[in-house]
Amino acid sequence: MSDYSLEVNEKKTMANGTGKFWGGLVIGGVIGTAIGILFAPRSGKETRQMLKESVANIPELSELAENVQQQTQRTIEEAVQRLQEAIAVGQEASRKLRQEMVLTSSDKD
Repeated sequence: MSDYSLEVNEKKTMANGTGKFWGGLVIGGVIGTAIGILFAPRSGKETRQMLKESVANIPELSELAENVQQQTQRTIEEAVQRLQEAIAVGQEASRKLRQEMVLTSSDKD
């Protein structure tokens, strides 16, 4: 496998890890909030009411985490695409330069 293929695979792996990180961060925030509410100095009735409100927000937070993960994935895929295009342009320029150098050196002989 070429260095280029390894680099592309590394970037895709990083993209997957980044999306998982943000999803975990949001879910961790929800769990942390729930634990904070449970240990807050409120009455049981107030705490239950706050928990009900927090539980009602979980689908929205889950959707937000999914949206962040998808946007991150798209951004990384676009960056990988631009990198692949830049590498291809660089390789073509290098090939042309080598050909010119060969022609120039053969003209001197």
